[in-house]
Amino acid sequence: MIAPWPAARPAPLTGQREDTDDAMAAGTTVDHLTETYRAHYKSLLGLAALLLDDTASCEDVVQEAFIRVHSARKRVRDPEKTLAYLRQTVVNLSRSALRRRIVGLKLLSKPMPDMASAEEGAYEQLERDQLIQAMRGLQRRQREVLVLRYFADMTEAQVAEVLGLSLGSVKAYGSRGIAALRSAMEAES
Repeated sequence: MIAPWPAARPAPLTGQREDTDDAMAAGTTVDHLTETYRAHYKSLLGLAALLLDDTASCEDVVQEAFIRVHSARKRVRDPEKTLAYLRQTVVNLSRSALRRRIVGLKLLSKPMPDMASAEEGAYEQLERDQLIQAMRGLQRRQREVLVLRYFADMTEAQVAEVLGLSLGSVKAYGSRGIAALRSAMEAES
């Protein structure tokens, strides 16, 4: 036995049902979205502010939410759900913004230290070479005292202990060594 064709949909008794179906098929209208914007912009901004920390990001998120809802307004069939859709979009965009920040901070390399220019580097190298040359011209004890005192960052008492000298001798060798270095460096300049 052959099944009968499904019965045709009966015509509505009034034109009201057709208007409702047409409105729901059309989705949220631009006018409704505009009214929603005027009525709920500040509350959505407040929602974003609870999730994000700066005003500019909050404004960006809310604007982007309205743009997305506008472009998807045909899919929001029930105009009553527009605000809920907007709220959910604000929350999702806020999460995304925070996620991007976290990823950006993780990927952000440490800032480069202030690098000297090539000219500065060459000048420093020249000064370093001059200092090494001047250090070679010092007496052995003067050189030892200055290296331990200033390059090894030891106290005079520690230098005296390491070299087996008296504290007065360390002070004398250090003072004479610095004077000799100063003269040698000025002579080369």
